[in-house]
Amino acid sequence: MNEWKRYLIEIGMGVDQHGQNPTKASVKAVKDAITRVCTVGLLELFELDFERDVKAEVIIGVPYPQSVDVEKIREAIPIPCEKTVRIVGGGLKGPGIALKEFGDKTNEMLIAVAFITLYVRRGKR
Repeated sequence: MNEWKRYLIEIGMGVDQHGQNPTKASVKAVKDAITRVCTVGLLELFELDFERDVKAEVIIGVPYPQSVDVEKIREAIPIPCEKTVRIVGGGLKGPGIALKEFGDKTNEMLIAVAFITLYVRRGKR
């Protein structure tokens, strides 16, 4: 038996209030999701090697998805495992306040939503 099983699902939200940067909002959403879980038991409970037996699937909904730096999203996931990232149009943008001192180009606030699924593989290899 060597198949992938869903182990954990978590959702997070991130906001970039200034700078209109969808990557920053997306990274914050990923970090928000992972701060809700503790996977310390994975290694002991299942005797897993993270690099071989764990993979993370991340789906992020954010305005301006084409502008997201996917590598920064992968870097935000702290465990050394396979990481699949998909960015889709979604999230939300709303009126904030534009401050040129903060690098704002518009008054938009960007909100990203991250959906993270962690898979584990157990059994004979």
